[in-house]
Amino acid sequence: MRDKPYMMAIKYVVLTVLCVIMMLPVLVAFLGSIRTTGEFITQPFGLPRNGIQLDNYVLILTDPGFWRSGLNSLGITFGVTILNVILSSMLAFVFSRMKFRFKNVWFNIMSVGLLFPLVVAILPIFIQIRNFGLTGSLLGVILPMAAFGVPGSVVILRGFFIGVPKELEEAAYIDGANIYQFFFMILLPIVRPAIFAVATIQIIAAWNEFFLPLVVLGNNTDAWPLPLGLMQFQGQYGADWSAIMTYITILMVPAIIFYLFTQRYIVTGLTGGELKG
Repeated sequence: MRDKPYMMAIKYVVLTVLCVIMMLPVLVAFLGSIRTTGEFITQPFGLPRNGIQLDNYVLILTDPGFWRSGLNSLGITFGVTILNVILSSMLAFVFSRMKFRFKNVWFNIMSVGLLFPLVVAILPIFIQIRNFGLTGSLLGVILPMAAFGVPGSVVILRGFFIGVPKELEEAAYIDGANIYQFFFMILLPIVRPAIFAVATIQIIAAWNEFFLPLVVLGNNTDAWPLPLGLMQFQGQYGADWSAIMTYITILMVPAIIFYLFTQRYIVTGLTGGELKG
């Protein structure tokens, strides 16, 4: 049943307002990046009065530290994504295709992890990282981030794995395939949209993570990812807001571009649920 014209108009108005609200911080950051700090402080939402200023872009993009932080961010992002996808796909396979006692109980226990963000457990996480001697290293950031992302990834992948027809698995075994061949050569290619969805979510989360690297890496500036680079523009008595807005704009660009190309995988992964056989 199609909505009435006035209902469609209301929906478009509401969606437009929500889009403006969500894009407002991006607009503020961009406008701040092409103005001086004085202009930004006096009029945060205004246009450049003295022409477009690009000095901060040149300053940041020619800084070797920026590119070093970029490599650190890439290392964290790919490390978290690869480790999370491997662990969550294996766990989702176990919880969806195999039978063992208390399977639902264990799955529910694991799903409780969705209720606790990483920041809640930052103290025990830091203690464990320190005990393993991983403070100040990228591995100390990658491992907990990948682990805390596993519950959500498993929930997404499990729904897709369950949707794969049981007859397909039985036919594979009859043709001589073992459980590993079925998993890697048949099941994973079928649920490729879900794998992309999980990977996309992890990439965006890891790229933007600030708090965990701050706690784990501490004063090891050589290992800082891009989000921590913002602190170099914060002094004891003030901040270079124009440079901060420029840095934020540059940081957002890869994430926005990546999301625009992969948003359909996120939608499929979150709403597709089960495959129809």
